[in-house]
Amino acid sequence: MTEFTNGILNTIKNIYSSNRGTILRTIIYTIGHFVIAITCLMLITDVSFLIAMTDAIVEPIANSVWYFVLDKYWTSRAQKVT
Repeated sequence: MTEFTNGILNTIKNIYSSNRGTILRTIIYTIGHFVIAITCLMLITDVSFLIAMTDAIVEPIANSVWYFVLDKYWTSRAQKVT
């Protein structure tokens, strides 16, 4: 393995280890959002599963990034209060 590759892997490991809880909550939130969005789109707008799935994947990914940032901010503020 090259030094560059080792650096990337170590950076990813450091990000994961310092954000493990936030990343896990974000993944669970995202999966739930996919299911809810697909179901709502299919029931409310009467679109096909593939169309609902496409929309339900793009929008939650943007929401997941937002949630990750919000959760990081929230937990940093909570640590300062305690």
